[in-house]
Amino acid sequence: MLPEQVKTSLIEHLKCVRRIHQLDIKEGFGQVNVPFALSRKCPSASREWGWQYVFPATKRYRNPRTGEEGRHHIHETAIQKNVKKAIGNAGIIKHASCHTFRHSFATHLLEDGYDIRTVQELLGHKDVRTTMIYTHVLNRGVRGVLSPADILK
Repeated sequence: MLPEQVKTSLIEHLKCVRRIHQLDIKEGFGQVNVPFALSRKCPSASREWGWQYVFPATKRYRNPRTGEEGRHHIHETAIQKNVKKAIGNAGIIKHASCHTFRHSFATHLLEDGYDIRTVQELLGHKDVRTTMIYTHVLNRGVRGVLSPADILK
């Protein structure tokens, strides 16, 4: 799911990524790895805009299998380093990481009343017991329960 509030920023980002892709194509590169069967069926697919990464690496790479030069997605460690830096810049002294966002996402969904099966599906958990670890935040006791009569108009 994509928050509406990031739609405009994402569109602008994709315009920049497309310019990078077009420059790569102009320089004789601009391809990504595609599934093997697709590369046989449609040899030009690896250069098509629809197959390019939304968050490409800043540098091109050489494919060791084919020897061709292309662009891969940004490496997860680059994202992790930037998140860690942003946490430090924000003055947050508690331990936090990319995974913290996943926990926050699940916790907020449960606090907002979404059912645990929906949260399980969104997180990609095979077993609902894995998702149930997030329910600890819902233990508010009797003071956290509103009477259904309180929401009547």
